[in-house]
Amino acid sequence: MQRRVFSQWLASAFPVTGLAWAGVAQAQTALKEGTDFVRLSKPVAVDTPAGQVEVLEFFAYSCIHCYRFEPLFAAWKAKQPAKVQARRVPVAFSEAFVPMQQLYYALESMNLLDRLHEKVFQAIHVDKQRLTTTPAILDWVKQQGVDMTAFTAAYSGFGVAGKVRRATQLQNAYQVEGTPSLGIAGRFYAPGQGPRTLAVADTLIAQLR
Repeated sequence: MQRRVFSQWLASAFPVTGLAWAGVAQAQTALKEGTDFVRLSKPVAVDTPAGQVEVLEFFAYSCIHCYRFEPLFAAWKAKQPAKVQARRVPVAFSEAFVPMQQLYYALESMNLLDRLHEKVFQAIHVDKQRLTTTPAILDWVKQQGVDMTAFTAAYSGFGVAGKVRRATQLQNAYQVEGTPSLGIAGRFYAPGQGPRTLAVADTLIAQLR
């Protein structure tokens, strides 16, 4: 999802575009800088120790492309060696995204992502529920049988608020303009290219290592 189309998303019912997502992308011998990836002019501080490569997936629950990319990224992430640390970063292209950021980090703090992360995508893109406001989110979470006292405390707590701020800082530092996309090692930004995005990541990681 691009920043400029979010207002259209709010006014419509999750349109599906013509992007092709089927199939598995093949790594290429050479990448084209400026097209396949961007080299950051100012490196971004990473949260991994020396010798490890940090990969950030910038996503939004409201993004149809992120919904389609999620199983690909999850499978790719599971296969990475210990020296590659991949994690998700929910974006905020406007204040309307913040409740979804809080949802993600509240679920993370309660160790519920394995059970509910994909279900959030499905609720939005399959069941057509607009989980973009706090009341809608709390109602949906309650339906999942979650301890609401604990969830509400996490959702509104300082810990989640800090992670939301950090996520937005990373989004801005990588100059994210669309989702899904990847930030790699604080040095590269790979815009969304369907499954091929992961082939781009593989090539850049290999070069770094």
